[in-house]
Amino acid sequence: MAAEDSATGAPPYSVVATRVVRLPGGVAADDQVAVEEPLEIRVDGQAIAVTMRTPGHDEELAVGFSLSEGIPAVNARLPDDLAANTVDVDAGGFDTSVLRRNFYTSSSCGVCGKGALDAVAVEAPRVESTLHVAVPVVERLPDLLRRSQRAFAVTGGLHATGLFEPDGTLACVREDVGRHNAMDKVIGWAHGAGLLPLSDHVLCVSGRLSFELVQKAAVAGCPLLVAVGAPSSLAVELAEAQGITLCGFVRTESVNVYTESWRLDR
Repeated sequence: MAAEDSATGAPPYSVVATRVVRLPGGVAADDQVAVEEPLEIRVDGQAIAVTMRTPGHDEELAVGFSLSEGIPAVNARLPDDLAANTVDVDAGGFDTSVLRRNFYTSSSCGVCGKGALDAVAVEAPRVESTLHVAVPVVERLPDLLRRSQRAFAVTGGLHATGLFEPDGTLACVREDVGRHNAMDKVIGWAHGAGLLPLSDHVLCVSGRLSFELVQKAAVAGCPLLVAVGAPSSLAVELAEAQGITLCGFVRTESVNVYTESWRLDR
């Protein structure tokens, strides 16, 4: 985990100071907002994507993004030309000419600019994990994730993804202005830790469940995806097709299970 800002407890690269006028009193005060900057992702020196992200764990983000898009990433590093806000992924000589498009992802939507549904599809085997998790563990995950969201506590403007053991032990948490970036960072971390596929782990996200998050979980081989918010119709369809247990609106003593409920032990 990166060094913390001594005043806020948040990683120093994730927040920036600003001034704000608070109404109705009209009092000017210091405030903190989440940092959002572009990151160019290169594969073997070839630029393939630009994503708007919160700086930090950029190598993990680049690896996770690449794996989620079907690119066989090995690792990532600063580019040879040391260009700012750029990271180079080693994909073992992957032929970037086979990519059907360049990617541009905003911090709010990981599939913006993709022109057709077949352009967002990434091949991933159905998740066949026999993992079982106790319902009380699932109910606790959003609270456990929230307690680790140090930058959110300061700014209120960052999403988070947490990777958990079946007993609720937190293995990794990452924050970002983009919900898809937060998950990519966790997947990139898991790749570096030798944990992929995530057949014995649970992913928990701080917001809603979109198609892109289910897709990334499928590529990572994760059998259980938990969220504070609601799923979309396409997220439910994809989870069902991929054999992923999808849980939304997770609260203490309350879980909505949309697919593969057999994995939850009551």
